[in-house]
Amino acid sequence: MSKTVPTDADVEAYCTAQPEARAADCRALIALMQQVSGHPPKMWGRMVGFGHHHYVYDSGREGDTFEIGFASGAGGKGDISLYLNCDASVNAGLLVQLGKHRHGKGCVYIKRLADVDKSVLAQLCEAALGALRR
Repeated sequence: MSKTVPTDADVEAYCTAQPEARAADCRALIALMQQVSGHPPKMWGRMVGFGHHHYVYDSGREGDTFEIGFASGAGGKGDISLYLNCDASVNAGLLVQLGKHRHGKGCVYIKRLADVDKSVLAQLCEAALGALRR
């Protein structure tokens, strides 16, 4: 059973539990992702997610997750993980413009929001949403 399920946990409490600078980054990410997605933030386990996506794999396995979201490293340490489900090969041009980050399959990792171009991040969010909603 997936741990990635929506809960009634308080999103603001999640932000408040972070160190001050990280809490500010979380709130800014919430504003950006809410604006781009058109959905309010919702806690999905330890992640803040926006929207809802039902998926079905070729194997028949299926489940539910958010469309885009993020998680702060425990206690504000470590990276902020941005869950954008974006294909790095398709979004290579945007990733080059993003700023200081690392990326893996479907995730972009940043230390702090000031390290990246927020308008490029918004474009990456839009691209991820577009790919999911097609």
